[in-house]
Amino acid sequence: MDYYKHPNAIVESNEIGSGTRVWAFAHILPGASIGADCNICDHVFIENDVVVGNRVTIKSGVQLWDGVLLEDDVFVGPNATFTNDMFPRSKKYPAKWMKTVIKKGASIGANATILPGVTVGCNAMVGAGSVVTRNVPQDAVVVGNPAVIKKYVDTAGIRILGGPFGQSNPRTLQSKVRGVKVISLSSYEDIRGSLLVAEYSKQLPFIPKRVFFVYDVPSREVRGEHAHKALEQLMVCIHGECSILLDDGKIREELRLDSKDIAIYVPSMVWSVQYKYSSDAVLMVMASDVYDSEDYIREYETFLSLVKK
Repeated sequence: MDYYKHPNAIVESNEIGSGTRVWAFAHILPGASIGADCNICDHVFIENDVVVGNRVTIKSGVQLWDGVLLEDDVFVGPNATFTNDMFPRSKKYPAKWMKTVIKKGASIGANATILPGVTVGCNAMVGAGSVVTRNVPQDAVVVGNPAVIKKYVDTAGIRILGGPFGQSNPRTLQSKVRGVKVISLSSYEDIRGSLLVAEYSKQLPFIPKRVFFVYDVPSREVRGEHAHKALEQLMVCIHGECSILLDDGKIREELRLDSKDIAIYVPSMVWSVQYKYSSDAVLMVMASDVYDSEDYIREYETFLSLVKK
């Protein structure tokens, strides 16, 4: 046996990786699979149809029921609760247990509850006491009941882009993310109302072939979560405010759009997420080409692999 088992632990499985440590009063059933270099603390119970990857930490008081998969480097805080049946009844069992997946590097805070069928993305963080009812995107930080996205991990900071830059001297600022630009638009206001102007070559970096508007988005909802192979976009929050998360595969930055005369230029091969919408937000997006489903990159891991190439 090349793993450590406390004398008061019960380990019935033969699939325990080397270097793993199983502490007192933990109980692992025969069908479970545990990877290498894991730390399974006191009073942890692991059922049969459970897979635990390498270097996983499971703190005290956690039960992993049938259908749970923890990928490599996952952290599960004390007394976090996993479930596998949306409508449980005594002595009545579903034909198949729902699958719950915690992806590589994710962390589950103490006393959090994870509903069945949920996937928590790579490197995401679930706050202590949160109730996760829906899938959590990669790198998202979620808190509350029900859990909502508050931010993303490892951002280069949040920049609030507000206030007029000045009509007589429009200027372009460089974002920290490759190719992204913050552009000031020409805004005119008088007693008759307001006028917002954007001209090609002066403010618009391309001639738009498509324009769409995003509005009436509940504050907890997240839009975007993709990159484009060739398409360029210009985003303007013409009413209210919202946040744009931008990621070039090396640097991640969050920009807060709260002024109608500020635009964000998003080039191709930059991952973009829009969230934290105010109730009155209207986001206008100009695109350099017509809609093409083949131009979308919808999986972050695929995006990273393409960036490396």
